[in-house]
Amino acid sequence: MAGSRRPFAPLRNLNAKIAAVPMIVTVLVVFIGCTLWTVVYSFTSSRSLPTLDFVGMDQYVRLFRTSRWTVSLKNLAIFGVLSLSFSLVLGFILAALMDQKIRFENTFRTIFLYPHALSFIVTGLVWQWILTPAYGVQKVVRDLGFETFNFPILTDGRFAIYAIVIAGLWQGTGLVMALMLAGLRNIDDEIWKAARVDGIPAWKTYLFIVIPMMRPVFITTLVIISATIVKVYDLVVALTNGGPGISSEVPAKYVYDLMFSRGNLGQGLAASTIMLTTVLIILVPWALLEFRPRYRKGEVSK
Repeated sequence: MAGSRRPFAPLRNLNAKIAAVPMIVTVLVVFIGCTLWTVVYSFTSSRSLPTLDFVGMDQYVRLFRTSRWTVSLKNLAIFGVLSLSFSLVLGFILAALMDQKIRFENTFRTIFLYPHALSFIVTGLVWQWILTPAYGVQKVVRDLGFETFNFPILTDGRFAIYAIVIAGLWQGTGLVMALMLAGLRNIDDEIWKAARVDGIPAWKTYLFIVIPMMRPVFITTLVIISATIVKVYDLVVALTNGGPGISSEVPAKYVYDLMFSRGNLGQGLAASTIMLTTVLIILVPWALLEFRPRYRKGEVSK
C-alpha cells in the first residue's frame, strides 16, 4: 500500500536484536576479550601474576625448545589422527548396521550412547582399572592359564598414549554413530530402490552415493571431534596423569600445569595461543567451505 512504509533497517526485528544483546556482550567480553588478553600476555614475562613486560617471541622460543611440549604435540597428533580415523569409521559402520531396522534398535542405541553420558574423569578411572596389569586385562588372561601374557599399556611409556586413544574411542564413538544415523535416516528411500534395481552392491552405494550426500554430517562431526581432541585434559589426568614420566602428556595438561602449578603464566599463555591457532586452522577452512557463496547455473548468490 502507498501509505505503508518499511521500517528503518536497524529497527527491523528489534525485539530479536534486543534479546540477542546479552549473548553478543558475552561473546565480545568473555570470548574475544579473553582471547586477546591471552595472546597479548603470551608475549610478556608474566610469572605468577600478569605483567606488561614484553619479551617478544621469547616465550614461544622457549616453548618449542621444551621436550615436554614437543612430546605433548606428538601425543596430540597420535591421539588426533587415530581418534578421528577410528571414530568416523566405527561410527559410520555402527550407524549403517543400526539403519537396517534391526530389532531392539533403541536398546542398542542406548548402549552405544551411554559412555558419552559419562564424564571423562569417570571414563579414565574405569579404563585405568581395566588396563592396570595388577587387576585388569592382563590379570584376567593370566588367570585363564596364559601365564606369559603381558599387556603393559599403562606402565610402558611407548604405549600409554594408545590407552588414552582406546578410552576416548569408547566414550566418543557412540556420539558419532548417532550423528551418522541421523544423516542416514535423511537419505531418500528412492535412492536405495534405484541402486537395487540397477544391481549396485550395497558397499558401492554407501561409498559412491550415500557418503557424498552426507558431506555436511561428516564435516560437522569432524569439527566436533577435532575440538574435543585439541582440548583433551581430564581423560589424561584420570587415566595416566601424563605418565609414565611425560610419555602421555598433552598440550592442555601442559598449559594447566605451567599456569597453576608452576606459576609460569607467560609460558602457559604461549602454549594456549598455539592451541588456539590449532583450533582456528580447523575451524576457518570449515567455515569457508560451509558458508562460501554458492553459484548456481544462471544465478549468482548475493
